[in-house]
Amino acid sequence: MSQSTQQQLITMLDLQDAMNTKVNESWREQGYEWYRAIWIECGEMLDHYGWKWWKHQSPDMPQVKLELVDIFHFGLSCRLVDLDDKKKIAETLAEEFSSPKTDTEFRTTLEALALDTLQTKNFNATLFAGCMQQIDMPFSELFSSYVGKNVLNFFRQDHGYKEGTYHKVWHGKEDNEHLVEAIEMLDVSSKNFSDELYQELKRRYPE
Repeated sequence: MSQSTQQQLITMLDLQDAMNTKVNESWREQGYEWYRAIWIECGEMLDHYGWKWWKHQSPDMPQVKLELVDIFHFGLSCRLVDLDDKKKIAETLAEEFSSPKTDTEFRTTLEALALDTLQTKNFNATLFAGCMQQIDMPFSELFSSYVGKNVLNFFRQDHGYKEGTYHKVWHGKEDNEHLVEAIEMLDVSSKNFSDELYQELKRRYPE
């Protein structure tokens, strides 16, 4: 994977560390079961994708992709607990993303990810990349979706979400819609993408 991909991975690691620290400054010492969150999310994703043979089901791909993004939050947290060097973590993840591992189809690859997570209590990025590959989700989409969700969460917290003073609808649109529009306006390959996205949301938000 390219240098820009490694930089994007470092950006996501920085954001994950910052979000975890916002929740608990000493989060690394708490022994949180990040692996448990991963396999639970795998089950929720399977419900969105469909697995019941006794009824008609169509995959809800936007929700499937959102669940994958959620898994990546927990996966990054797993890696950050194990190692402080974000550059090294990014290099390792980039190598693993370059070698996606798949099973016969998406559902069995997802089950392999859940099984590996339960066995190792860690995050298998090659199987995760295999899941992405089988639903045609490029790394660029993972990056923009991940950063978008993190930045919006920070933005909400900074503008009164806990206190109940945050406005979720601005100028007739929900904040999620503004987020999508803002991402489309910006260069996701920019080193300062997350900061630029936050500033664009701030520009749009009615003070």
